[in-house]
Amino acid sequence: MYTLECFTLVEMVEKSSKHYGKRPALSLVGGASYSYSEVAEASLAMAVSLYNQGIGRGDRVALLAENSPRWGIAYLGIIRAGAVAVPILIDFPGEQIGNIIRHSGAAVVICSERLFQRIKAQALPLRFLDVKDGSARDGLTWASLPGTHPSIAAPAQFHPSVSADDIAMIVYTSGTTGLSKGVMLSHRNLLSNARACNSIIVLHRTDKLLSILPLAHAYEFTIGFLIPFLAGSEISYIDRPPSPTVLLPALKAVRPTIMLSVPLVIEKIYRSNIKPSLEAMRLYANPLIRRLLILFAGFKLMKTFGGRIRFFGIGGAPLSSDVETFLKQARFPYAIGYGLTETSPLLAGCNPRHTKVRSTGPALKGLKLRIAEPKPGSGEGEIQAKGDSVFKGYYLDEVRTRESFTEDGWFKTGDLGYIDAKGRLSVRGRLKTMILGASGENIYPEEVEAVLNQSPYVAESLVVEGEGGLTAFVYLKSEVLENLEARIQDTIEEAESITSKLGAAISSAEKSMAESIEHALSDVEKSAVKLLESIRKDTNEKLASFSKIRSIRLQPDPFEKTPTQKIKRFLYAKGGNAGQKDKKDSG
Repeated sequence: MYTLECFTLVEMVEKSSKHYGKRPALSLVGGASYSYSEVAEASLAMAVSLYNQGIGRGDRVALLAENSPRWGIAYLGIIRAGAVAVPILIDFPGEQIGNIIRHSGAAVVICSERLFQRIKAQALPLRFLDVKDGSARDGLTWASLPGTHPSIAAPAQFHPSVSADDIAMIVYTSGTTGLSKGVMLSHRNLLSNARACNSIIVLHRTDKLLSILPLAHAYEFTIGFLIPFLAGSEISYIDRPPSPTVLLPALKAVRPTIMLSVPLVIEKIYRSNIKPSLEAMRLYANPLIRRLLILFAGFKLMKTFGGRIRFFGIGGAPLSSDVETFLKQARFPYAIGYGLTETSPLLAGCNPRHTKVRSTGPALKGLKLRIAEPKPGSGEGEIQAKGDSVFKGYYLDEVRTRESFTEDGWFKTGDLGYIDAKGRLSVRGRLKTMILGASGENIYPEEVEAVLNQSPYVAESLVVEGEGGLTAFVYLKSEVLENLEARIQDTIEEAESITSKLGAAISSAEKSMAESIEHALSDVEKSAVKLLESIRKDTNEKLASFSKIRSIRLQPDPFEKTPTQKIKRFLYAKGGNAGQKDKKDSG
């Protein structure tokens, strides 16, 4: 890995091209591949085109597209023009995308065909360019990637000035607690964080990374794009959402050495496949045999991911302790990281050899962490951070920027945690979601939810403060719901059969049949209530007395989540019916 002197992404592109040249940089599984020199050439062509259209230093250019090599080339083209990239998460609805584009003041939007169709109804008064072939949607000319149009020669006057402390991107957070905020990250923020990650993982030219998380998120961008690009590694993308039918062939084709994931991916694999298979084995009850079976399950999991994984990073949300315990015992090379978009993103973490269950590890090199006003006994308090990775502020929002920092310049993360004697950080939950118990105990709903989610019947859950104690809302696994729905369907079909047989006599039997149907459906409802109550009791057996669940309710639909699969808590009414979104806050 080369040395950075200016600490700009422009320097990164140029030096990576010089050092890695024809080595593969960005590729699409089963599709196009670009070398480091081709990425440099294509991104320069984009930069010149933007320059010729009047885009220059400090101008905002929105980037709205699915993961692909062209996303990275477009991003680097924006930066090389001296402009500021505004990458937008594709899971946002059209109206929210429109609001982000308007708030950022973007002059141009580079987007894919599918996403253009989603936002064209927003009537945005700006130019749209196709990320795929560079064609303009408003009559403008656009020089595209090599092989589509001839490369553009940079004019003599093309010398965009970019410095380390210039804003490189404005990331609009998905926000689990309210409206999105535009996080301003500088070139120095991003590259210093990428360098700091060397204390966790060092990549090499021979490494291959399969990218499955959105590049518009700081987690994937810094760790899954910048770090491999600095190291000369190859990054592969898939052109569809990473469902099992898409992901498994891609893993077989790429055989990655590095992957990044959110907890939901590995939790689903464990709870849907691994855990049931292990518990079905009679010998699993034997402690000695159990250890061997877990090791064998870890070997099979490694093969599922292509057989060469040496670093499987997990971040973006808390990982359930039972899943992490399995990964640790199975010797699967997982690593936990903690950070926020505002910190570019990683603050703490450790490599697979030094993971400790329920801990994220120490602060990265060059970053400082402290616990504000630690609680006597537990040492818990708000996690605060300082260092070159910490953002410059929220775009056009001086009030929230000031509120996010202490008087002595430390960033307030809004997360609660503690640091042990070895300097390892453990995160307990969000400051705003913590519930104060009747006797002053700190109750972290995320921890209660982690226990609930261990149930073989629960897909996801949300715990809130209710009348007289905690209320849990659970969304059941699909197979459980299907079983209940099948029983209802059987009841309806039986009623229809009786109807057809009775024929003309139906009028005299209507009352009796209606009562039978009502009784049958009531039995199904009672079964659901009984199941929920058993989930509540089983969960409470594993919880401290002050954090036990008082009532439990069925969540009819999956909870709405952020792109990193955290439930958008602010959308659901506190202490009321979580099954209904809080209309006051959802806008």
